[in-house]
Amino acid sequence: MSITDTATSAEPESTSILHQPKAVWAVAFASVIAFMGIGLVDPILKPIGDQLHATPSQVSLLFTSYMLVTGVAMLITGVVSSRIGPKKTLLWGLAIIVVFAALAGMSGSVGQIVGFRAGWGLGNALFIATALATIVGAASGGVAKAIILYEAALGIGIAVGPLVGGVLGSVSWRAPFFGVAALMAVAFILIVVMLPATPAPKANRTSLAAPFLALRHRGLLTVAITALLYNYGFFTLLAYTPFPLDMGTYAIGFIFFGWGLALAVSSVFLAPRLQRRFGTLPMMMLALALFAVDLAAMALFTDNKTVLIVCVVLAGLFLGVNNTLITETVMISAPVERSTASAAYSFVRFVGGAAAPWLAGKLGESNAHMPFWIGALCTAVAIVVLSTGRKVLAHVDEHDPAPHSVDEAMAVTVGDAD
Repeated sequence: MSITDTATSAEPESTSILHQPKAVWAVAFASVIAFMGIGLVDPILKPIGDQLHATPSQVSLLFTSYMLVTGVAMLITGVVSSRIGPKKTLLWGLAIIVVFAALAGMSGSVGQIVGFRAGWGLGNALFIATALATIVGAASGGVAKAIILYEAALGIGIAVGPLVGGVLGSVSWRAPFFGVAALMAVAFILIVVMLPATPAPKANRTSLAAPFLALRHRGLLTVAITALLYNYGFFTLLAYTPFPLDMGTYAIGFIFFGWGLALAVSSVFLAPRLQRRFGTLPMMMLALALFAVDLAAMALFTDNKTVLIVCVVLAGLFLGVNNTLITETVMISAPVERSTASAAYSFVRFVGGAAAPWLAGKLGESNAHMPFWIGALCTAVAIVVLSTGRKVLAHVDEHDPAPHSVDEAMAVTVGDAD
């Protein structure tokens, strides 16, 4: 597929990333809240375990059930969206999150929270799989800026999630769940009011088999397996680190706020510059290598809280660069519709990442250092996997990273230019 510049576009190439339609900001706000759910429970993992008499591995199942259902549900997001339209899919996702977040807050056992987090994951899948395509389609300035905006929403959401979890968690471990339910209800209203109706297309409906068929393309499969492996390290960092840190909810919240803030800044400002100067694949490999070293340092100095704190924040820089570049790579890694490629990629990476929280907690119960060593090893293997796909992904940097028109962004999203 070749993306060409459209001279007749109403949007100049110099359009600021901040100059966006209200609909884009509504979806971006909802994206922030949706991604808050990933790190929201970080500061309250120990309080939940202490008050509900659960082990670290049992508490970590809050992440596992959430990510596992999110990954599996990614397979149906294209089917749903192509039949009822993006706006209705977004609203269904938000409504499900509101219900299950509230139910999690009313739970009386870890098992109930784990189950309701699974339902939350279904709503999350419907929302996030559609949000990127919606932002790309409606944003001013083209694909590159739309992706950066989306990744910024991801980073801010992941950063704010632990902060909100820490502040509300100091009152009660139930409060963060109710807080997300309330914020998602606000996001629901904003999208109802601000996002124009997006009817389902009458043709080219996505089939349930489409994501599996997309994985036949070597480039997409390579990127997906790479993400599966580094996501293991990612969720080890996210779900396990609060236990060896063994600090209060405020402290954990602020530490992971710094991590998410670093992730957001590197996604928006560092990734595009490094990509233009050094190329997409070399920078992805370097970012992953630095993340692997970071996890190894955490494994060596697990008993040193200062080292853990510094490494957590630094990890945000490395992951921010990698997240942005790998998202762009997925969008052009295979000659399939972008929504299909996203569903296939997300299925593999989320299902892969789902094992990390539980296994890290289980290993950590007998050896506090081992979870970080395994995370570092998986991330190192991710680099090897990515390196095997250099030839099939060589075309990635042939695409101009400069902003394109809104019409081109629409074409990239629905795959019309394939």
